[in-house]
Amino acid sequence: MSLDISSTPTADEVGLLDEPRYELMPFDSFGEQMVHLPDGATIAITTSPTLGLDATIEWTEEAAAEGYEIVPHIAARYVRDSDHLDEVAARLVDAGVTDIFVPGGDREEPAGEFDSALDMLQALEDLEYSFDDVGITGYPEGHDFLSDETLEEAMAAKEPYATYVVTQLCYDPAAVVSWIEQIRDRGIDLPVEVGIPGVMKYQRLLGISQKVGVGDSVRFLQKTSGVLGFIRQLIGSRGKYTPDELVDGLAPYADDPTYDIRGLHVYTFNQVPDTETWRHKRLQG
Repeated sequence: MSLDISSTPTADEVGLLDEPRYELMPFDSFGEQMVHLPDGATIAITTSPTLGLDATIEWTEEAAAEGYEIVPHIAARYVRDSDHLDEVAARLVDAGVTDIFVPGGDREEPAGEFDSALDMLQALEDLEYSFDDVGITGYPEGHDFLSDETLEEAMAAKEPYATYVVTQLCYDPAAVVSWIEQIRDRGIDLPVEVGIPGVMKYQRLLGISQKVGVGDSVRFLQKTSGVLGFIRQLIGSRGKYTPDELVDGLAPYADDPTYDIRGLHVYTFNQVPDTETWRHKRLQG
């Protein structure tokens, strides 16, 4: 059953939706998507398996010059060595970047000496260049190829080098809240950027979800939509997912210092206009 949405947004909802971080992929469509964002918006730019790190850096430089706050993803397995990392860091600093996100990267074989995010986070400590903020990945629903124990050990090892965590795509607010409680119990105090999907057609979103391994969240969507409703949404070309229930479920925890939810990280998959239309409607009530 869908949650009832108040005609007037609560202060917590406004806080979450007022200035979210938008994730874009460095494809040809990046420029035309960027112009639909608010002036000065914070944009996270992914590392593309097909285009490599160069496209991320080039779009970072271009978007930063347009006045946006850019958070490039510097995926460890795409960086060749310490010299390459130094070169990348120099270009980012020159572009005015103060915040980077460091995932491991999803290529099967690393491009060079960095096999994991931890390897590169440690190497960043030795550079003459530095960044005010460094983000790492969190997995509320686990990882297809890594055990929960391995994920816990990796986060504990990376925490000293990071200033915040961004969660992987998830549709279930209860799963996110429970995961934050678990990492707090383990002594992880980093602020959390909660990753949510933007607005898009169900067929595209579910295809993406299956690729990134969020099966539990797909089942959550089926449950909350109802089986018949879910099938209609999946088949109907006009059926679009909107993250209303996800935002509603997170809102009560938005200002609780125990959870320290710093904001929302919107996975737009380069579908910005629909997400922005939805966001403005929610803010207007």
